[in-house]
Amino acid sequence: MTERDTARALAHPEAADIRLEGVLHALSDPVRLSIVRDLAGSSTELACSAFDLPVTKSTTTHHFRVLRESGVVRQTYRGTTKFNTLRREELQSVFPGLLDSVLAAAAAEEGRLAEHAR
Repeated sequence: MTERDTARALAHPEAADIRLEGVLHALSDPVRLSIVRDLAGSSTELACSAFDLPVTKSTTTHHFRVLRESGVVRQTYRGTTKFNTLRREELQSVFPGLLDSVLAAAAAEEGRLAEHAR
Protein backbone atom coordinates (compact mmCIF):
# COMPACT_ATOMS: atom_id res chain seq x y z
CA MET A 1 0.00 0.00 0.00
CA THR A 2 1.42 3.37 -0.98
CA GLU A 3 1.47 6.41 1.28
CA ARG A 4 -1.34 7.92 -0.78
CA ASP A 5 -3.45 4.75 -0.41
CA THR A 6 -2.90 4.80 3.35
CA ALA A 7 -4.01 8.43 3.52
CA ARG A 8 -7.20 7.54 1.66
CA ALA A 9 -8.03 4.50 3.81
CA LEU A 10 -11.33 4.90 5.60
CA ALA A 11 -11.98 3.95 9.22
CA HIS A 12 -14.36 1.05 9.82
CA PRO A 13 -15.38 -0.42 13.16
CA GLU A 14 -14.16 -3.92 13.93
CA ALA A 15 -16.98 -6.47 14.10
CA ALA A 16 -16.71 -6.57 17.92
CA ASP A 17 -17.24 -2.80 18.02
CA ILE A 18 -20.42 -2.74 15.92
CA ARG A 19 -23.35 -1.71 18.12
CA LEU A 20 -26.99 -2.62 17.64
CA GLU A 21 -28.23 0.94 18.18
CA GLY A 22 -25.82 2.24 15.51
CA VAL A 23 -26.93 -0.37 12.97
CA LEU A 24 -30.61 0.24 13.70
CA HIS A 25 -30.10 4.00 13.42
CA ALA A 26 -28.32 3.57 10.08
CA LEU A 27 -31.08 1.32 8.74
CA SER A 28 -33.91 3.53 10.01
CA ASP A 29 -33.43 6.16 7.31
CA PRO A 30 -35.25 5.43 4.00
CA VAL A 31 -32.33 6.63 1.85
CA ARG A 32 -29.80 4.53 3.75
CA LEU A 33 -32.12 1.53 3.72
CA SER A 34 -32.44 1.86 -0.07
CA ILE A 35 -28.63 1.87 -0.35
CA VAL A 36 -28.43 -1.28 1.76
CA ARG A 37 -31.17 -2.96 -0.28
CA ASP A 38 -29.32 -2.16 -3.50
CA LEU A 39 -26.07 -3.52 -2.07
CA ALA A 40 -27.83 -6.66 -0.81
CA GLY A 41 -29.19 -7.25 -4.31
CA SER A 42 -25.82 -6.79 -6.00
CA SER A 43 -23.25 -9.51 -6.50
CA THR A 44 -20.46 -6.93 -6.78
CA GLU A 45 -19.34 -3.84 -4.95
CA LEU A 46 -20.95 -0.61 -6.11
CA ALA A 47 -19.53 2.88 -6.55
CA CYS A 48 -21.30 5.69 -4.73
CA SER A 49 -22.21 7.13 -8.13
CA ALA A 50 -24.13 3.93 -9.02
CA PHE A 51 -26.94 4.90 -6.66
CA ASP A 52 -29.80 7.07 -7.87
CA LEU A 53 -30.69 8.90 -4.66
CA PRO A 54 -33.17 11.78 -4.22
CA VAL A 55 -30.71 13.88 -2.22
CA THR A 56 -27.77 16.21 -2.86
CA LYS A 57 -24.22 14.93 -3.24
CA SER A 58 -23.24 16.19 0.22
CA THR A 59 -26.24 14.46 1.79
CA THR A 60 -25.37 11.28 -0.11
CA THR A 61 -21.85 11.48 1.36
CA HIS A 62 -23.37 11.84 4.83
CA HIS A 63 -25.58 8.75 4.35
CA PHE A 64 -22.63 6.62 3.23
CA ARG A 65 -20.58 7.85 6.19
CA VAL A 66 -23.33 6.86 8.64
CA LEU A 67 -23.52 3.41 7.06
CA ARG A 68 -19.73 3.00 7.18
CA GLU A 69 -19.27 4.27 10.73
CA SER A 70 -22.08 2.05 12.02
CA GLY A 71 -20.45 -1.01 10.45
CA VAL A 72 -23.13 -1.72 7.86
CA VAL A 73 -20.94 -1.12 4.78
CA ARG A 74 -17.27 -1.23 3.94
CA GLN A 75 -15.94 1.51 1.68
CA THR A 76 -12.69 1.36 -0.25
CA TYR A 77 -11.07 3.75 -2.67
CA ARG A 78 -9.97 2.68 -6.11
CA GLY A 79 -8.43 5.74 -7.67
CA THR A 80 -10.84 8.56 -6.93
CA THR A 81 -13.89 6.29 -6.78
CA LYS A 82 -15.30 5.02 -3.51
CA PHE A 83 -16.72 1.49 -3.68
CA ASN A 84 -19.20 0.01 -1.22
CA THR A 85 -19.87 -3.52 -0.03
CA LEU A 86 -22.37 -4.75 2.51
CA ARG A 87 -20.71 -6.24 5.60
CA ARG A 88 -23.23 -9.08 5.56
CA GLU A 89 -21.04 -11.78 7.15
CA GLU A 90 -19.84 -9.52 9.96
CA LEU A 91 -23.36 -8.31 10.72
CA GLN A 92 -24.62 -11.90 10.67
CA SER A 93 -21.95 -12.96 13.16
CA VAL A 94 -22.72 -10.10 15.54
CA PHE A 95 -26.53 -9.93 15.10
CA PRO A 96 -27.73 -13.24 13.61
CA GLY A 97 -30.71 -12.77 11.31
CA LEU A 98 -31.00 -9.00 11.81
CA LEU A 99 -30.02 -7.86 8.33
CA ASP A 100 -32.09 -10.54 6.58
CA SER A 101 -35.10 -9.66 8.77
CA VAL A 102 -34.79 -5.94 8.01
CA LEU A 103 -34.40 -6.60 4.28
CA ALA A 104 -37.41 -8.94 4.27
CA ALA A 105 -39.49 -6.40 6.19
CA ALA A 106 -38.48 -3.63 3.77
CA ALA A 107 -39.49 -5.78 0.79
CA ALA A 108 -42.81 -6.64 2.43
CA GLU A 109 -43.48 -2.99 3.18
CA GLU A 110 -42.70 -2.02 -0.41
CA GLY A 111 -45.17 -4.62 -1.64
CA ARG A 112 -47.81 -3.55 0.85
CA LEU A 113 -47.45 0.12 -0.10
CA ALA A 114 -47.56 -0.68 -3.80
CA GLU A 115 -50.74 -2.72 -3.30
CA HIS A 116 -52.28 0.08 -1.22
CA ALA A 117 -51.47 2.64 -3.96
CA ARG A 118 -53.57 0.71 -6.52
